[in-house]
Amino acid sequence: MSNSRKGVKLFYDVISPYSWLAFEVLCRYRNVWNIDLTLKPAYLTGVIYGSGNQPAGANPSKLMYMVSDLKLTSEYFGVPMFRPSSISEKDSLNAMRFVTAIAEKGKDGDTLERVSRELWKRKWRTQQDITQPASLTDAGLKAGLSANEVEEILTLSKSQPIKDKLKSVTEEALEYRVSVYLYPLSFPLKCLCGKNIIKHPYTIFFPFLQCFGFPFIVCNVNGKAKVFFGSDRFELMAYFFGEKWVGPQPDKPTVQM
Repeated sequence: MSNSRKGVKLFYDVISPYSWLAFEVLCRYRNVWNIDLTLKPAYLTGVIYGSGNQPAGANPSKLMYMVSDLKLTSEYFGVPMFRPSSISEKDSLNAMRFVTAIAEKGKDGDTLERVSRELWKRKWRTQQDITQPASLTDAGLKAGLSANEVEEILTLSKSQPIKDKLKSVTEEALEYRVSVYLYPLSFPLKCLCGKNIIKHPYTIFFPFLQCFGFPFIVCNVNGKAKVFFGSDRFELMAYFFGEKWVGPQPDKPTVQM
């Protein structure tokens, strides 16, 4: 194991089941890889539309693949989950404001982890609501908060500063961009609005977004940064860190390296 301390930021939303998988793996590998894990609760819908992406539900084939993929993936990761009967793209707004309020309240990292996990469980394991105050209260109580603390956080979650904070963290994820030099093209490259952004070969275009969904993971080590999208990039993350990946459950290695 490398002795250098690594920084990892996880941008996530509890409406994203793959964010849950990445969350659990990073928590399990925190001491194994010697990483400083920073949780960045954000709003997936804001990222999807801010990046020009589309929700999974907008593509029936993609949605059906996700349903079958989650069954096998959740078994492999050791995180039992079941697809909810319905998924609304706005399901997580109140929940993520609630989680953001916990983070801003200065609660310890363990509390933020426990509350996030309880909300994931409600949505993806027991198929319960995560939009109503009573549902958020139940998750907070199960995570170890007192009734008074939950009430205080619920009130805070409705405030403008918390709404602004969730928006700013979501925008922070969208600020990660990469500049790429394009080889000669025989046709103009168009942006989402339909306008030509490259009118002739050899033009260097403006930076492209690197975040278009969650989980979005930003890794830093020895002054170098690398971003990863999805819950299936841990082998590459380990390579970047100079560490070993032994499967999603390091206490039960599935791969010998």
